Amino acid sequence: MSYRTVIGLEIHVQLMTKTKAFCPCRADVFELPANTAVCPVCTGQPGALPVVNSSMVEYAAKIALALNCNVHEYSRFDRKNYFYPDLPKGYQITQYFYPIATSGYMDIDVDEQVKRIRIRKLHIEEDAGKLIHEGDSITQAHYSLVDMNRCGVPLVEIVTEPDLSSPKEARLFVEKLRTILRYLQVSTGDMEKGALRCDANISVVDEINNIQSNRVEVKNMNSFRFIEKALEYEEQRIIDALKNGQNVEKETRGWDLSNRITISMRGKEEESDYRYFPEPDIPPVILSEEKLDQIKSTLVELPDQKVERFVELYKIPRYDATVLAMDKEIADFYEACVKKIGKPKEVSNLIMTEMLREMKQLETEQIKITPEHIYELFSLMDKGEISIKMAKDIFPQIFRTGKMPSQVLEEKGIRQISDEKLIEEIVRKAMIQNPKAVEQYRSGKTNIIGYFVGQVMKETKGSANPQLVNDVVKRLLEGSS
Repeated sequence: MSYRTVIGLEIHVQLMTKTKAFCPCRADVFELPANTAVCPVCTGQPGALPVVNSSMVEYAAKIALALNCNVHEYSRFDRKNYFYPDLPKGYQITQYFYPIATSGYMDIDVDEQVKRIRIRKLHIEEDAGKLIHEGDSITQAHYSLVDMNRCGVPLVEIVTEPDLSSPKEARLFVEKLRTILRYLQVSTGDMEKGALRCDANISVVDEINNIQSNRVEVKNMNSFRFIEKALEYEEQRIIDALKNGQNVEKETRGWDLSNRITISMRGKEEESDYRYFPEPDIPPVILSEEKLDQIKSTLVELPDQKVERFVELYKIPRYDATVLAMDKEIADFYEACVKKIGKPKEVSNLIMTEMLREMKQLETEQIKITPEHIYELFSLMDKGEISIKMAKDIFPQIFRTGKMPSQVLEEKGIRQISDEKLIEEIVRKAMIQNPKAVEQYRSGKTNIIGYFVGQVMKETKGSANPQLVNDVVKRLLEGSS
């Protein structure tokens, strides 16, 4: 408890523009053959001049507004100088001195408490290319290949203040950020494809001895789970060093997925190492008040706003609303279902348990059914043709095949039994076979009713109408005709 963790994030967001940041090459390069979406501008050929992509600026401003940043009328591009094999110009065009936005924040829910994470700045820059290393590990590769397709793809970098105090908080922040990006439709947020990349700066404070460790940067974390796992490993590594009276190196480390450890990549560069200076080929970006108002008018209802509206309008628990709002498609699907069916809590339960489980098992983010499927399912339950248990039993087949519930029931030959006489016969038989249980019920042990309900469900293989079964069992046990 004497150690306090300090984490700040640097998050790169690949923007979903049609073309690259400063040239007309297509920007959706992930699945293209290597080095096929390139031109003299993005490969840094002598004499090639960059031209600013206006959509890139609008998308950046939209993200900044959604993150409560101050969007500046004046911003400017600079050159960040460093050598790397996938950076053909020898510098990256970025915004250093005058970023497009500063001083924002985003709230995250941590153990039912709201925590505000400040955002220091948000700036626009171009992406570098991609090195493809032979083998599984950078340190073991004998050679690397260079794909320049990604050079010049537009990015927004979001830099937080060091307000995060645990690996879990870091994961929650990036998860919520991706949700916002998808709501805005400015990025896919797909971490596995590099559309959302997170670097973390972590240090630990020994509060008893008033010592703070060196700051370590952790890179190559390409999933929410790995962000948390990599930072947990690094947090413990730093604490162990402090316990031994040592300090860790100020360096950049990578997450080694195969061994679940961080490994040293290089010494940590200082800002002065990059020799920033103004980009001479690009004029300043001026966002007029009129243009900014136009961008504001395109903002959609964001997750936090949707949560509040769901709680207020549909009277569902905040937890339900938060889960539903984490994905815009799921939130829209829920709302469409409720408008057709009513029953907001019952619909929420079905989506959060059955549908989200199927999506997780199938490893898909695509909703494979329509609100009509849910409407028919609830209609069948309302008519007493199926029970809730039967609805849950057939839901996987409905979701995976896209077939309507009635069709699935017909194919399986399933229908809820609502024959009162048949249910009575089964109950009377159970009463004759277990007279002791009957006496226990009549002497006040009313919880024994579950035994008789269970016998009916066993005999009917779970297809009896649960409400009717309870009514019949209770009536016969109490001696009513």
